[in-house]
Amino acid sequence: MVAGRGMAATMTGEDKAPRTERGRRTLRALLDAAAAEFGEKGFHESSVVSITGRAGVALGSFYTYFDSKESLFRALVKDMSGKVRDHVAPVLPGQGDQIDAEGRALSAFLGFARKHKEIYRIIDEAEFVAPDAWNAHYGTTANRILERLKSAEARGEINGPVDEAHAWAIMGMNVFLGLRYGVNDEARDVNEVADIVNQMLRTGLGKVSG
Repeated sequence: MVAGRGMAATMTGEDKAPRTERGRRTLRALLDAAAAEFGEKGFHESSVVSITGRAGVALGSFYTYFDSKESLFRALVKDMSGKVRDHVAPVLPGQGDQIDAEGRALSAFLGFARKHKEIYRIIDEAEFVAPDAWNAHYGTTANRILERLKSAEARGEINGPVDEAHAWAIMGMNVFLGLRYGVNDEARDVNEVADIVNQMLRTGLGKVSG
């Protein structure tokens, strides 16, 4: 993800968006420190002081970008959601049909979850700390899946009619598979997991020829 002005404006508000490269680096440091801090301690046990200390940022500089710990948490949820999107997007194009693409997306997400286990604690807490960001995270993720499925239906790759319930079902599987094989168990090959899920998707959604 490019930490450009557009991203910062979305997260912190137009008036607090960093306008220099140094400012963007500071914002990035705060978000990364917040991910580690909230991931380890949870929202309520974390503090602005501990986050700025971890980031190597002066306490006063924090308020250049955020109004409160809550606004930082909300920005972090949006940032992590964007990171997942940007990690998965490059693997979607490739050989095969949309079912194959969804398998690649799942493999990529499982790899992301293994490297960023904190995302589960943070997103779970967001339901109560920042419900607007929590809803946006899942809503936009499901919408991206739905758009992919509708495009695949139009190409004749999957059976229709495609409904948003299909997208939420796939997202739900991915979330819990990430918990099982990303956070709790790293022993199983992510591609093997994706192949199993793909077979189930292909049986239920794959277009049957003949």
